[in-house]
Amino acid sequence: MIWLKGAFVVDPGQNLAAERDVVLKDGMIVKIAPNLQPEDVEAVLGLQSLEEIRQINAEGKYLFPGLVDVHVHLREPGQEDKEDIRSGSRAAIRGGFTSILAMANTIPVIDQRALVEFVRLQGQRAGFAKVYPVAAVTKGFKGEELVEMADLFEGGAVAFSDDGQGIQNAEIMRLALEYAKLTGCPIIAHCEDKNLAGKGVMRRGEASARLGLRGIPASAESVMVARDVLLAAETQGKLHIAHVSTKESVQIIKKAKEFGVDVTAEVNPHHLLFTDEDISLTATAYKVNPPLPTRADQEALIEGLLDGTIDMLATDHAPHTWEDKAKPFAEVPFGISALETALAAVWQGLVAKGKLSVPKLVELWSLKPAERFGLAAGTLKIGAPADMVLFDPDCKEVISADNLESKGHNTPFLGKEMQGFPVMVWVNGKLLLENRKIIDVKQYI
Repeated sequence: MIWLKGAFVVDPGQNLAAERDVVLKDGMIVKIAPNLQPEDVEAVLGLQSLEEIRQINAEGKYLFPGLVDVHVHLREPGQEDKEDIRSGSRAAIRGGFTSILAMANTIPVIDQRALVEFVRLQGQRAGFAKVYPVAAVTKGFKGEELVEMADLFEGGAVAFSDDGQGIQNAEIMRLALEYAKLTGCPIIAHCEDKNLAGKGVMRRGEASARLGLRGIPASAESVMVARDVLLAAETQGKLHIAHVSTKESVQIIKKAKEFGVDVTAEVNPHHLLFTDEDISLTATAYKVNPPLPTRADQEALIEGLLDGTIDMLATDHAPHTWEDKAKPFAEVPFGISALETALAAVWQGLVAKGKLSVPKLVELWSLKPAERFGLAAGTLKIGAPADMVLFDPDCKEVISADNLESKGHNTPFLGKEMQGFPVMVWVNGKLLLENRKIIDVKQYI
């Protein structure tokens, strides 16, 4: 049993942004009210004294619902040298994420029920962030034959995606949107026309020309976004656009919503905070797919986030080994390791600068993702599971390989001091992070 005193509670689902006390019992939230007295807490918990209750002074800190990251690459099975479910879910907790969606581009691809169940059970065994499997759309990511969606859904899949490849065949995408309706799950679209993207390694433009690197045109993304929203309109399917990075994509999604298409979209922090101008030949941590945007694209992404065109934030956590990212820029794999730095980065880059309000941040990274993917998360309502983040806007930390839980150290923030971190995190009322340190739990399966 826990009594948090004087936290500034931010819960957009309840339209709440005020100083409150919060009481937990049996993993649930049982009371939220201002200035609770000992007798109030005793009455709520049915106790004669407060001896059994841990009291926490939370003044000067924010209390959020646990953040939800709908785009995470955990690499297990098959590439455990880059990340595994245990290390990734520990990294999630340290970053403030209590629920994460694990993408299907593992080795083997998550295209069978047994593999979906493996990911789900591995998450439970780890006992940190809640891990929800995303199953493949097509068998083996080959883009030729749909998976058995109903069976994978019964095994625990909460969405379907060929993320990392994208579905090039329009008829396969149309069928996927049609059949996914049987499960109620979204199709998460990796929008990239492979023919247009070619062997590009960054956004095509002045920066790529100056560096002598092959460019990926913005149209490689936006052409596929247009195709997929048209197919979603035709099928009345449920579509989610991953990692939006171009102004044209934002315009298309906005128009699709105006026409009533069931489409949502996410944007990654690195696309909001960095541009193609930040890239150098040695800065391999900046190599991501889709590539870092131009300044004009970035401005459109931020505007789309604020006006509701883009529904949520997602990290696209993509860990790689040091050896992978030590190669020349053109040869290194795409991806940033982001779970532990994303919240601080957005806090410094957008919230502290007045570009994004705290309630909007929590809506984008907790409420909206939970709603779209049907998760029991995103709220601090009475009776809800106590998935919570106590966030200290003054907490500072230098990012180093020694203090990262993720195996992936491919972050542009390595060696830099950041500010604004979770200091305590609970999942189902169980305290898993305190003073920035993970509290190890016993595996229960």
